[in-house]
Amino acid sequence: MSRALHSLQDLASISRQLKAARERAQELARQEAEARAHAQRERNLFALTVGPVMPLRERNQISFQEPPPSPLPLQLEIDEQRVLQEAMSDEFDVSTLLDTDDQLSFRRSGIGLDVTRKLRGGHWSIQRQLDLHGLRSDEAREALGQFIRLSHRTGVRCVRIVHGKGLGSPGRVPVLKAKVQRWLVQKKEVLAFVQARPADGGAGALVVLLQPGKR
Repeated sequence: MSRALHSLQDLASISRQLKAARERAQELARQEAEARAHAQRERNLFALTVGPVMPLRERNQISFQEPPPSPLPLQLEIDEQRVLQEAMSDEFDVSTLLDTDDQLSFRRSGIGLDVTRKLRGGHWSIQRQLDLHGLRSDEAREALGQFIRLSHRTGVRCVRIVHGKGLGSPGRVPVLKAKVQRWLVQKKEVLAFVQARPADGGAGALVVLLQPGKR
C-alpha cells in the first residue's frame, strides 16, 4: 500500500511538471508571436501612415551647384598701379616749385603763403601718418600713392609722411626725402607741404595738407 501511494505521488509530481512545461512553452510561443507582430507593424509603419504609394517612373533630380565666385578686379588693380607709377615720376623736377626758405616747402599755384605758415605752425591737426622707413624706392612710391589717395577719399586733410633723414644712406644723402617731395608735388590731392616741426619729426618728415575730400 505504501509503495502504491508513493507511485501515485510521483505521477502527480510528474504531471505537475509536465503542465508547467506546457504553460512555459505556450507563454514563449505567445511572446514570440507578439514579437513577430510588433516587428511587422514596425516594417509597415510608413505604409500604414501614408497609405498606398506608387513609385515614380522618372526621377526629377536637380544637380545643385554653388555659384562661381565673383571675379577679382585684377585688371582694375593693375591699371590703378600703373596710373600711380606714371603719375609719380622720379625724374620730375621740383626745384622751381619749392619755396627756398630755411626748411623748404611747397604750395600749389593759387595757395597763399599764409597756408604754409599755418601748416608749419600746427594750424591743422595731423590725422594720419605714413612711415616709409625701410622701404625700397618702388615700395615707398606705391605706399605713398595709396596713402594719399585713401586719405583724400576719407576726408582727411592733414597727414605726416616720415621719410627719414637719410643717415643710413650711402654718403648720408637723404635720397628718399627728395623723392617723396617729387612724388607729393605730382599728386593733385596735395595742396601744400612743409618740413615737420622738431616734435613731429623735423627734417625726417613732412606735414602735408590735402584738398578737401568727401567723407
